[in-house]
Amino acid sequence: MAKTDAPPRWDRGMQQRLARGEAAALGELYDRFASLVHGLAHRVLGDEQAADSITREVFAQVWQHPDAYDPAQGPLRSWVAALAHRLAVQRLRVTETAALAAGGPGSAEELEHKVRRAAVAARADYIVHSMPAPLRAALDLAYFQRRDYRQAAADLGVGEDEARRRLRLGLQLLSTAHDAGRDTGGPGAPPGPGGAA
Repeated sequence: MAKTDAPPRWDRGMQQRLARGEAAALGELYDRFASLVHGLAHRVLGDEQAADSITREVFAQVWQHPDAYDPAQGPLRSWVAALAHRLAVQRLRVTETAALAAGGPGSAEELEHKVRRAAVAARADYIVHSMPAPLRAALDLAYFQRRDYRQAAADLGVGEDEARRRLRLGLQLLSTAHDAGRDTGGPGAPPGPGGAA
């Protein structure tokens, strides 16, 4: 989303409701984004209880600091996902560093590699689930069902050029997951495309 675009009405309204302290708004936000937050945290941490903890922490922070979200910077979904990603990566670093300090196997370099790998995987999952359905369907046909672009075009009911365009765009979006894996811990490392999750 370009910074000059008006933020979606739902995002602005939700941010205002949270700022007023409406508990119903938090419940609505949780219903909409809890599975996203939990999925990202689980992808990074690989642990159900840790993902549950991160999910609680994300929504607690949203409730306590709704003004931290700036609708002009992008969708609320992206901001929540970026927060979940950042907190999960921080948790992974803390727990793995503690394990290393206690004499566990591995090295600091292996830890950073693990953090980068988890961050890239979480970002790729987010990108795939956030991309428009036509792109996701084309990628699904090509990579999971092993269809070439001609077969994908026939299955999707579109022309071959359109099938190639969808596959190319989907792959371009996915390629950003690897690029963002280089910056995995800071607040400016959201998991979504275009600087927004």
